[in-house]
Amino acid sequence: MTLPQSPDVASLKALVRREIETLRTEVGRRAAAAPAIREADRAVAADLAQECACGLGTGPSHSCRDGGEDHDPWACLCATLPAVPVSAALLSPVRGPDGGIADFLIRAGNHVRSAEWLPSPDQQVGRLFTEARPGVAAGGLIAALAEVVETGRALTGRVVDYTEEREGGLRRVQLVHYAASCDGQVLTTWHAVRDQAEMLTIDAQHLASMGWGRWDLLSGAVTWSEGMQRIFRSDPALPWTLLELCDALVPADSGPFGEFLSSVLAGEEPAWTRVRFTVLGEERTVDLLGRPVTDTDGRSWAIQILAHDLTPQMRSRRRVVEKQGEADQLRQQAAAERHVAGALREALLPSYSEGLAGLGLTAAAAYLPAEQDAAVGGDWFKCRPLANGRALIAIGDASGHGLDAVARMAQQRYAVAGLAQTGADAGAVTTWLNELVAGDWAVDTATVAICLYDRDRVLRWASAGHPAPLLLRGERAFPLPTGHRGPLLGALSGHPYETAEFPMLPGDVLLLYTDGVVERRGEDIEVGIDQLTASLADCRGVSPRSVVDRLAEEYVRSAHDDDACLLAVRFD
Repeated sequence: MTLPQSPDVASLKALVRREIETLRTEVGRRAAAAPAIREADRAVAADLAQECACGLGTGPSHSCRDGGEDHDPWACLCATLPAVPVSAALLSPVRGPDGGIADFLIRAGNHVRSAEWLPSPDQQVGRLFTEARPGVAAGGLIAALAEVVETGRALTGRVVDYTEEREGGLRRVQLVHYAASCDGQVLTTWHAVRDQAEMLTIDAQHLASMGWGRWDLLSGAVTWSEGMQRIFRSDPALPWTLLELCDALVPADSGPFGEFLSSVLAGEEPAWTRVRFTVLGEERTVDLLGRPVTDTDGRSWAIQILAHDLTPQMRSRRRVVEKQGEADQLRQQAAAERHVAGALREALLPSYSEGLAGLGLTAAAAYLPAEQDAAVGGDWFKCRPLANGRALIAIGDASGHGLDAVARMAQQRYAVAGLAQTGADAGAVTTWLNELVAGDWAVDTATVAICLYDRDRVLRWASAGHPAPLLLRGERAFPLPTGHRGPLLGALSGHPYETAEFPMLPGDVLLLYTDGVVERRGEDIEVGIDQLTASLADCRGVSPRSVVDRLAEEYVRSAHDDDACLLAVRFD
């Protein structure tokens, strides 16, 4: 079988046809050359044909043939039972008081077991059928055999669910029964619908997505296993020919499949290939392992192919590749977003203003991402002197992450700075900022704490849902009173926010923070606030920069799910 360089399906089918025709022609020629049978051989064969199967006589006068009294007319049949490849028995009807057939006597049987736990028929000769096979009564088999005797019609392919108690437990097997009557006796055979080895083979084919097929090149007969039928979604009665397999090939795989068939027909073992077929509109990837069935001169007259369906694995592999591509794209997008957001944050959030020194203030700040490569969020701070001689100290948290959150953060931060320049108090600035957030349907809620510090050393501040600033005074740290705190920004339009006053002393350190510092999964936020307060108390006597650095180290060491900001201001 010689293939062109790049065969298509049509040329591949033509080659298969030629190979099969060549094989059939050669085999037919050899069959026609068989030697003639001699007349002497014919005479010997005729004599043998006259010999009785019982082995007790020959010729037309033998009593098994003419019903003589010397031999049982059924002896010939009994002598042949061992040659029957399934369980077989000769039964004589046993009639009850009413004259009807109530049971059967087992007169003869062969040695074949229909199931490993059932005795063979030859071990039950001389017993009643219902005694030897107690499960037949429930299956209706006695009545069916009785009908065979009464009507003379053969029983063909009756399936009985046979159940019997064995070794303290119930056993069941499906048995297919055949029976025929002659002269009042019944010859019956039976076998399991499928034996255990066959069931295990079918299960293994299903679990491993495998199947096998056999193609007889001389007769054209094709035999497929259930696994093969499952792979190719074929009708059990219509397995595909080699030409039909060629028709189902993905055209690009005609070459590999042709080389595979060539190797099998040439007698190479084993031949292997991986090809694709289109089955009911779906592309299926199948590994094929083939071997030839050869005659004595080595010529292949049939081929056997084992198929392993790789379609589920290939489908999963494609999904993994697609998901990896999507993940790579998302990572690239996230990296680009982090770069842009980080650049914006660096531009929008300078650490603090040197102009604060004229008001006796020293400040330090830090932005703390929950993960080093996470997209930045909406946390922000502002610390700068105002034109009227006051200092603005503010911190806030716009909900969300990424560029949208950075945009909202920038809007709110610049709005606070602009509103504070009007000279309004902290409550009024917060009220106006709330209206700005509430009036934008695209903006979610936010929190803010706005502090204004004047030369009279009084801190005037307002809060919209934000954690209270912490004050480190001497050796003690505590949160500022929050009785005046209002709702989140954007939650309640028109709400007037109040201003609270708190006198500051030289050496005081005020710590403003966002809730990401104190929130931990599965833990009450008050616990986090208490821990931060205790940590701040341990920072007495150090600069604002050192305060921020120490608290930032603690934040990194603990588990946090949200970004955060820290702003520490010392009042000298």
